[in-house]
Amino acid sequence: MASIKIECVAKENCKIGESPVWDAKENSLLYVDITGRKVCKWSSLTQQVQAIPVDAPVSSVALRKSGDYVITLGTRFAALKWKDQLVTTIAHVDKDKPNNRFNDGKVDPAGRYFAGTMAEEIRPAVLERHQGSLYTLLADHSVVKHFDRVDISNGLDWSLDHKTFFYIDSLSYSVDAFDYDLQTGKIGNRRSMYKLEKEESIPDGMCIDTEGKLWVACYDGGRVIRLDPETGKRLQTVKLPVDKTTSCCFGGKDYAEMYVTSASEGMDKDWLSRQPQAGGVFKITGLGVKGIPPYPFAG
Repeated sequence: MASIKIECVAKENCKIGESPVWDAKENSLLYVDITGRKVCKWSSLTQQVQAIPVDAPVSSVALRKSGDYVITLGTRFAALKWKDQLVTTIAHVDKDKPNNRFNDGKVDPAGRYFAGTMAEEIRPAVLERHQGSLYTLLADHSVVKHFDRVDISNGLDWSLDHKTFFYIDSLSYSVDAFDYDLQTGKIGNRRSMYKLEKEESIPDGMCIDTEGKLWVACYDGGRVIRLDPETGKRLQTVKLPVDKTTSCCFGGKDYAEMYVTSASEGMDKDWLSRQPQAGGVFKITGLGVKGIPPYPFAG
């Protein structure tokens, strides 16, 4: 077993860092600061962070086949041109719910952008319940709604054979699985795959490794856990030096490094003085497993 090493690579303290995604062309990690309203890019070559400010809470970022990126911004799917710092709206959801915003999002193996919504939080993880829905943005820029009554739409990924969709609604404290049809993008037959234990706290962002095992960041749990979707068992726990771990992805050369985002929002001065790296981005090496490259949005 290789020895695991954890280092804070992006020290700018995000309010709510989220949605890390590796951009191999740029040797960079993209991520967002939701309530800090910025899209960030950390270069593994220069170790510097560039940030683009936006006009609403920005909750996820994804690669785009035609170049540049797509983001979820407020209740909009939008395109982001990095060099021009230009954001253009692609589609709008939840227009009847002015208090809602998007949360986590990710692109499926066919290039569809899945993302879900939630009500704005009164304070971290405290909000009006059942206000969110799960959506897909298709390549032709039309939007499909899968289901509603979601609390906090969060981590999502697909099995290696693309037949299962994994999804987290945080306040259910469960990682769920659905049957997935890659041809149509339809999901069905929802079931709970893993229920979080008390010390693991709230399930947040998620990614999959090349062995088909899931990694889930535990908000307020200060850890990422590795799960076997076949058995529903936890295989490994990696603890981090901050409590509010929010999401994770693989990146770097051969996708052998894990990147974990975190939050500082809702922490008082005393808590922050004990965890000065809260809101930073962490790189974990020596896990002994690799991830798969992110899929780009097809539209």
